[in-house]
Amino acid sequence: MQFENVVIAGVAHIDAPHVVSSAEIEEQLSETMSRLEIRPGLLEDVSGITERRFWNEGVQPSEVSTQAGKLALQAAGIDRSKLGILINTSVCRDYIEPSTACLVHGNLGLPATCMNFDLSNACLGFINGMDMVGNMIERDQIDCGIVVDGEGSRLPIESTISRLLEPDCDEQSFRGNFATLTLGSGATAMVLARADMITSGHRFLGGVNRAATQHSRLCVGHMDGMVTDTKMLTIAGLELAGQTWAEAAPLLGWSPTGLDHYVLHQVSKAHTDRFTELLGLDPSKIYRLYPRFGNIGPAGVPIVLSKLAQENLLREGERIALMGIGSGLNCTMAEVVW
Repeated sequence: MQFENVVIAGVAHIDAPHVVSSAEIEEQLSETMSRLEIRPGLLEDVSGITERRFWNEGVQPSEVSTQAGKLALQAAGIDRSKLGILINTSVCRDYIEPSTACLVHGNLGLPATCMNFDLSNACLGFINGMDMVGNMIERDQIDCGIVVDGEGSRLPIESTISRLLEPDCDEQSFRGNFATLTLGSGATAMVLARADMITSGHRFLGGVNRAATQHSRLCVGHMDGMVTDTKMLTIAGLELAGQTWAEAAPLLGWSPTGLDHYVLHQVSKAHTDRFTELLGLDPSKIYRLYPRFGNIGPAGVPIVLSKLAQENLLREGERIALMGIGSGLNCTMAEVVW
């Protein structure tokens, strides 16, 4: 859907404090890698990820989502009593129930009139949350809303390392669990509002969503890890991305050279490079998050947008493509005008 009256009023992120290098992870796995004759340096060479981050032990997604939410509300300059909805989109969550959204809602002290729920769609959840809030604003159901996300990779990575150190771990198991080791941690939040409500927002134009759910079992995740057919996931994901671009480009007036920034959901170097090559994008217009932060799931796209703003790399009027592929498979492409 395309929007006429929706703006991003504020976006913020928090980096997790503990840096964990790919070399450190391989050192822990050295016994298994040696036994399976897997060469040292494979993790960083294949993924392009030098390091990722962990939260302090025991930190919950709702805690960091709340912190990011406070920063986004401060940036927006909107009184939290005006919020009509809060959507949490994190893959990670405190409990199966209650929702992480209601925990953040309570932490922020939001009004009883502010609807709240979790929206889960793998790595596309945050952009889907933006769409949901945008639709409600466009239909005059609410004046503004907030999307939050807090991801933590400590549990899945540490649990996966333990599994890979088991004596019965074979090469197939190692490769199937490999993608889990690329995960990162981070938190982010975004306030969206009706355009005439504020004076300094950035237009969210909406976009296109496409599905290829025949590939829904190529990446299957649990709280303590995931098993991925990386080769087939990449092939199917890029095919879906090409189809989505073919629909989004004429609808949004896109061309590979006509946009100023490409904010991608970044899984790894190989994936980002192939995505860029497939669509003919200018690599210099891509802020690469993965080398230092890994794959932060649905938080990745808004974190890149927030970092671009924080580092003064965005100029008024610039066109920004938000693009991602998520397990399922689903693909979303949308536009923000800064």
